[in-house]
Amino acid sequence: MAAFIQTVLGPLPPSAVGRILHHEHLGALVPGPWLSGGAPIGADETEYAQEDVIERAVGALATLAGYGIDTVVDLSPYGVVGRDESGDSVLLLQEISRRSGVHIVAGSSVYLEPFSPQWTHELTVTELTERFVRDVTVGIGTTGVRAGILGEQATGLDEITAHEEKCLRAAARAQVETGVALVTHTTHGTMAMEQVGILREESADLSRVVIGHMDIQPDLDTLVRVLDTGVGIAFDTIGKQHWDFVLEPLPAEPAEGEYAKRAYFRSDLARARNLVALTERGYASQLHLSEDLTGAEVYLNPETHGRWGYGYLAAVFLPLAIDEGLDPALVDQLLGANPRALLTQGTA
Repeated sequence: MAAFIQTVLGPLPPSAVGRILHHEHLGALVPGPWLSGGAPIGADETEYAQEDVIERAVGALATLAGYGIDTVVDLSPYGVVGRDESGDSVLLLQEISRRSGVHIVAGSSVYLEPFSPQWTHELTVTELTERFVRDVTVGIGTTGVRAGILGEQATGLDEITAHEEKCLRAAARAQVETGVALVTHTTHGTMAMEQVGILREESADLSRVVIGHMDIQPDLDTLVRVLDTGVGIAFDTIGKQHWDFVLEPLPAEPAEGEYAKRAYFRSDLARARNLVALTERGYASQLHLSEDLTGAEVYLNPETHGRWGYGYLAAVFLPLAIDEGLDPALVDQLLGANPRALLTQGTA
């Protein structure tokens, strides 16, 4: 089989793909029904909401060509950040790709337990594996749009629940069966080594695994230990310096007044310094970059995502990293060669 990258509009030769944002959520740029988890009433409202999602994404992608970025990977799990519970909203990604001219690769995964659709709780690990395999080989939901990668498969903050372990094992087994790459979600960089342990038990190809959100993990030695297992890691929340973490979805009728959440800060300067340190230690081929930008968090970061949108990584962060010592010759590897190899299926 000739090598290809599976996009939402069909397969492409890897040579047709340039620089890549490897972890984004194109359907979650506005706080509409797919982001909030609700649903509008009536067909007209549904059509309007879908058009709003499409137009906002097309506009947001418009700046990327100037930085040589022509491909975006949408790693939205079932039921959150732009993907509905059935997966059928992946059709919006096709229209976004057509209008923007940007190649889009869709992932397939299940998010944290409190946010997982009920049907994912009801499936056995074998049944969920079959679902993931079908998403890759036949199409997501009823769309016929094939996933080109598995992810972002999630585990919690300082824990992996039984449900999350089941889903991670299913994703690993689907990776073994299909050969596609697998990207995980760590919550604030925790449980990375535990994820690797589970993936090893399932005989996953660790060279085609990326452990996500490790730029939030401040300890460089921890990053090195994870990389030494053979997996890649992602610096994929670049620009998200401030963020809120709500432990589980709010009830439909929350109580009046204050509710608990956690607020975090992680500077891009610290991210840049860790990125430089890892490249200097020889890990450049295992690193992946993106922004994980969503409309719900742009307001918390007015000087990064709020001002620059998707262009922030290339326009601001990479020059910062170069100022901190990043070899400019590595930019094409970090944004091009690394994620391109991850997305490539088949053989040359």
